[in-house]
Amino acid sequence: MTTEEKIFEAAKIIFHKKGFAGARMQEIADEAGINKAMLHYCFKNKQVLFEAVFKKAFGQLAPQINQIFTSEKSLFDKITDFTQNYISFIIENPFLPAFIIQEMNSNPEFVMSFMNTDNRPNPTILIAQIEREIKAGIINPIPPKQLLLTIFSLTIFPFAAHMLVKSMLHLSPEEFLQMMEERKTTIAQQIINSIKK
Repeated sequence: MTTEEKIFEAAKIIFHKKGFAGARMQEIADEAGINKAMLHYCFKNKQVLFEAVFKKAFGQLAPQINQIFTSEKSLFDKITDFTQNYISFIIENPFLPAFIIQEMNSNPEFVMSFMNTDNRPNPTILIAQIEREIKAGIINPIPPKQLLLTIFSLTIFPFAAHMLVKSMLHLSPEEFLQMMEERKTTIAQQIINSIKK
């Protein structure tokens, strides 16, 4: 494992434990097994490091999502694949939803820069498929973008508001994680049941 890879793995651990605001560069250096000077040589500050971790994670997620959107599978299979892939990814990178929300408020240009690249998730083909399946009578009439928003919201919200969810439902971290594992299939089934003829 390279020094950069050690830093990325350590940063993910510390950002998950402490959040962006609570994380300290010294803690990340200690977790990576390097000195703080080396960490600052590679990444001049915590914001730069967080953005690098985000870019790497997004670079792994976007191709997976695009592959789902553009595959030859049925709409129902794509919904199932999306919920399973996205939730698995966020379980591995639980700090990302909160970071995206934070950055959208304080540094929207950074987040939007990912939406203006060729690598961004592009739902155009999926939207066309939804329209075809409505016309074919496979699913109930529903605005395609509303359906996509529902799918995104149901998968993202519990992670973006995990402290609220844990508190309201009286969940331990282990119980929350178990519930998220269950959502990989329950969300997809609920959405499919609500739209199929």
